[in-house]
Amino acid sequence: MGEMKQIKNLKDFSTSVERFQGGHRLCPGCSHGVIIREFVNATDDELCLSNATGCLEVCSTIYPFTSWNASWIHIGFENAAAAISGVEAMHKALKNKGKGYSGKEVKFVALGGDGGTYDIGFQSLSGAAERGHNFIYLCLDNEGYMNTGGQRSSSTPVGAATTTSPSGKVSYGEKKRKKDLVSIMSMHRCDYVAQVAPSSWKDLVTKAQKAYQAKGSVFINAMSPCPTEWKFDPALSMEVSKVMVDSCVCPLYEIEHNDNDFGYKLTITYEPKNKLPVRDYIAMQGRFKHLFKPENAHILDQWQKDIDAYWDYLRRRQDAGV
Repeated sequence: MGEMKQIKNLKDFSTSVERFQGGHRLCPGCSHGVIIREFVNATDDELCLSNATGCLEVCSTIYPFTSWNASWIHIGFENAAAAISGVEAMHKALKNKGKGYSGKEVKFVALGGDGGTYDIGFQSLSGAAERGHNFIYLCLDNEGYMNTGGQRSSSTPVGAATTTSPSGKVSYGEKKRKKDLVSIMSMHRCDYVAQVAPSSWKDLVTKAQKAYQAKGSVFINAMSPCPTEWKFDPALSMEVSKVMVDSCVCPLYEIEHNDNDFGYKLTITYEPKNKLPVRDYIAMQGRFKHLFKPENAHILDQWQKDIDAYWDYLRRRQDAGV
């Protein structure tokens, strides 16, 4: 993927041009704003962004105001990747013809929530990655359709109570396990795939810089704690994120594609010194409070087994160099 640029330090971030301005209407404690600011300020290149309908789009562009200081397109729930791949192809064609090209480096980024990425928008994301467009897809993963009332998505973890998978006398909430979209996108032979969390800002910015330097398709899944629907104090967003990472519920890793041998290299970018039990993470959120009832103890046990098994799987892949 070439030589990595030096990571920006805090002073660089504080003095760089803000691509995502304050004054947006995101909920207090929402992690989306933190993630986006870290991501778009990680480069000084020109940006062109395609934003699917969702929390970020609705709350950052309430007419006649906008928080975006960059070229930005609002597109439908299902086709953010299709829109940005079309813009990228047009830019490439104009550049080859010497028309309408400023000479500046432009990076193309699609933005969507998990509803518009894991579910509704997966067909356009898969197609754009399969075609090999040079773009980045950043998924803001808050594990549900939070913009429309907190319905479950295929990113919702087992046991979570949502408006369409409620907990009660006959149900413990969501029945299905969360879709492993990071692995799915890596199998598209993307140039770079990674998972990040807002509390680990250096890790996030390092991966963002790798993404901006990639020459093909990139997918980054950004776990984004949602105080409104996960039901925790908005002041604790970064604490929830830290426990999510240290319990390995959100493992931080990257998968780089090697064109020479059609192989992959998985690297864990953060290993907790003291791995926390999953129940510490679950206990911080009201959407899981029913799991602490005696009749649901088996769900907590299964959570821990699943997280441990996946962490072991990642470590085996890293050790094997694949």
